[in-house]
Amino acid sequence: MEGGGNLEAQIETLLNVEKQMRLNGDVAGTKKAATDILKLCFDARAWKTLNDQIVLLSKRRGQLKQAVTAMVQQAMQYIDETPDIETKIELIKTLNSVSAGKIYVEIERARLIKKLAKIKEEQGQIAEAADLMQEVAVETFGAMAKTEKIAFILEQVRLCLDRQDYVRAQILSRKISPKVFEADTSKEKKKPKEGDSVVEEAPADIPSLLELKRIYYELMIRYYSHSNDYLEICRCYKSIYEIPSVKEDPAQFIPVLRKICWYLVLAPHDPMQSSLLNATLEDKNLSEIPHFRLLLKQLITMEVIQWNALWNTFKDEFENEKNMLGGTLGDKAAEDFRQRVIEHNILVVSKYYSRITLKRLADLLCLSIQEAEKHLSDMVVSKALVAKVDRPMGVVCFQTAKDSNEILNSWAMNLEKLLDLVEKSCHQIHKETMVHKAALKV
Repeated sequence: MEGGGNLEAQIETLLNVEKQMRLNGDVAGTKKAATDILKLCFDARAWKTLNDQIVLLSKRRGQLKQAVTAMVQQAMQYIDETPDIETKIELIKTLNSVSAGKIYVEIERARLIKKLAKIKEEQGQIAEAADLMQEVAVETFGAMAKTEKIAFILEQVRLCLDRQDYVRAQILSRKISPKVFEADTSKEKKKPKEGDSVVEEAPADIPSLLELKRIYYELMIRYYSHSNDYLEICRCYKSIYEIPSVKEDPAQFIPVLRKICWYLVLAPHDPMQSSLLNATLEDKNLSEIPHFRLLLKQLITMEVIQWNALWNTFKDEFENEKNMLGGTLGDKAAEDFRQRVIEHNILVVSKYYSRITLKRLADLLCLSIQEAEKHLSDMVVSKALVAKVDRPMGVVCFQTAKDSNEILNSWAMNLEKLLDLVEKSCHQIHKETMVHKAALKV
């Protein structure tokens, strides 16, 4: 009791000093008095008193901004020294309420909320942690370091993905432009020399820009895996692959390159997929995994692929992916792989045939007539192919139907060619006649 009374007396004395300093407008004195009060409470391990004094000092009339900032920063150092989790949460909540709505301690508030969200997550309350993090819009904080902002937004995205809130995860991820990871970090370091000391240094536990790039794309892979958007997943792995530390280390780049190859194969055929496929084939590092080079070569070669032979060759590699970086390729991956091979085969057939019977098409695809017709119809609907099926006759026509303008243009071209030929013929006849006339005169 004596120690408690002594503490109260010391606090009372310091509160009077703080009042005098504050009324005199002495910034340094007010800051020292306020932080000394908090230190007294901390040394005495009087956590409830500490919380009460933080609230009391922050609400005093005409309290200086610098004093509030110093108090919040001082009290944040005590968070990890708390004896139990309840005391820690209480202190964080007190500091949070004090810093709420104050721009000069917005960075401290963001860090406090991040700590509180981490505690909630450890307790299994992921939804509450995600809601807490979403309260803070760090992209508007001018004084916060760029890497800390990115790390904070990525944490928001991760918590949204953990609670399976994919819509909000996408909205939050759009706050980060992928171009920010391409910035030259050497130029960043020159900024303080120009006297621009407004932006704070990022804390030591914040990852570097390249590490954040990897975290960002790993989170985006999780997001795109939800909708089985194979091409976007492939592009994310491609971005991870371009990180210098990954590209130079075979132990790191081989699993990533394997994933790039698999997702390229699984992605539907379109110009972007075709471009990425050709760029990957030109990569020298692909020689480390010749099996996958062979797989990609088969996809760009205009030849029909036998599904059973292909699946038997790559089945073990496909099953082995679940033990590699990024885990399994997805629940529908094997089914989609077969679908892509069928689509490739239909495109190959359309290149070589203008008309073909459904029975012959089904034989080439190693499918039943009904399945062949279904896959062909799906490709026509998705505009990947132009074809017409004459079902009574059982014939597929791959020729494109020309509109009236194209027909008229082709006629005009044909007439032009015909007239050119007539003109050339007339010229040749005239030439021959002249030669013969000359010969007769002689």
